[in-house]
Amino acid sequence: MDYLPVFLRLADQTTVVVGGGGVALRKVTWLLQAGARVTAVAPALDAQFASLEPALRAQLTHVSAAFSASHLAGAVAVVAATDDRETNTAVSLAARARNIPVNVVDDASLSTFIFPAIIDRSPVIVAIGSGGSAPVLARRIRAQIEALLPARLGALARYLGGQRLAIHQRLGKLARRAFWERVTAGAVATRVLAGDEAGADLALQRELSAARLLGREPTGARAIGEVYLIGAGPGDPDLLTLRALQLLQQADVILHDRLVPAAILERARRDARRIFVGKGRGDAGQQERILNLMIQLARDGQRVARLKGGDPLVFGRGGEEAQALRAAAIPCQIVPGVTAALGAASAAGVPLTQRGHARSVTFVTGHDSNMAAADWAFLADPAHTAVFYMGIGELTRIVSRLRAAGAQPSHPAVIVERASLPGQRIARGTLADIAAQAATHGLEPPAVLIVGAVAALADDEAVGLLAPAAAVTGPAGSARAPVAA
Repeated sequence: MDYLPVFLRLADQTTVVVGGGGVALRKVTWLLQAGARVTAVAPALDAQFASLEPALRAQLTHVSAAFSASHLAGAVAVVAATDDRETNTAVSLAARARNIPVNVVDDASLSTFIFPAIIDRSPVIVAIGSGGSAPVLARRIRAQIEALLPARLGALARYLGGQRLAIHQRLGKLARRAFWERVTAGAVATRVLAGDEAGADLALQRELSAARLLGREPTGARAIGEVYLIGAGPGDPDLLTLRALQLLQQADVILHDRLVPAAILERARRDARRIFVGKGRGDAGQQERILNLMIQLARDGQRVARLKGGDPLVFGRGGEEAQALRAAAIPCQIVPGVTAALGAASAAGVPLTQRGHARSVTFVTGHDSNMAAADWAFLADPAHTAVFYMGIGELTRIVSRLRAAGAQPSHPAVIVERASLPGQRIARGTLADIAAQAATHGLEPPAVLIVGAVAALADDEAVGLLAPAAAVTGPAGSARAPVAA
């Protein structure tokens, strides 16, 4: 280890930055945000210095002069940020002679300390260093870590700090590590991170009650758990939201179905228990079993991630599950996902609501039992976009209903199979031939059907775009016979 990582308290301490350009401004900004009084030594300051917030500018003093060792009087840290090596060397020698820590930007040989890549979630600070050998790599690592840290992490730290003394007074020896681990990784933290401190207070009271009832340090047995209803998106793990990734790293148990690919499950915590809860069409009892399982796991103190393809509240039965959890007094958080309609439209380059082509959009379930009540005349209007979920099995019937409601044979249509996943395929055409397209190419679920004028705008270079059915031939150039949809 070439450097010892430390955090310096610089509030109201004098620091010196030699240089007045953009690089110097970045160092000055960090020092000012840490509460330091900064003296910038340079003949002139870049115009960007004027963009500093007034409160920060009040802590900045500009000395319009070339560097002199006398400028270091009273300084606790020095930064050389000029493009002149002779000046930078003079700053380094003067600082070392006075035992003042010095950083020379981009020159580790002249420095006694370096600036790490910083993630600021004050009062939580994360610093990443590469010993000065690969600062670009350190910044890249920072970006990757930052994506996993909630934006309100600092608010959580402040909330816990504000509760700490009162909790220790109420619980005494019970308020030890195990209790705080439950709080920082459970419903209390979830509520604070969601901006709901009133809900966090209620969750904290439940944790306190559980701790007192146990009469010892909570170990997790019969403690309070919670459930996360997470939208897994159309399948590409890179389309998961940051909140989904954060909770997948936190969950103890993952409940998933066949629409959640392995690549997404791999983003979950390595030691999390994975339970497949997929149900087949017509398996009415499985949903009830899923509800009971979620409730039981949460009552056992588990943090349960219920991963659902697309968005949990769009044909995902997430609303029913949230209601059941609320009725059972189980804390629940809903995390939206990229729903299949949006994933499919993006994959095919279809703007669902483009001006001049579509004034509205409707998401429709393609199950036959639900289609009878649909307003087919409305869905048949080419100036309205209709997106049918789970419609491949009912494709012929959907086309017939649209045609009977007045849609013309030339009404544009697109089918997207396995949107965003490897093996994605896209068939485009009209109501006159879209069923033949699906049959010829053997399209299968999961797939989404998009109909309306906007379907004609599908991207000619979309990944997985299939040739028109008429152009698909079998051996010796003979037309391939259609198969059942």
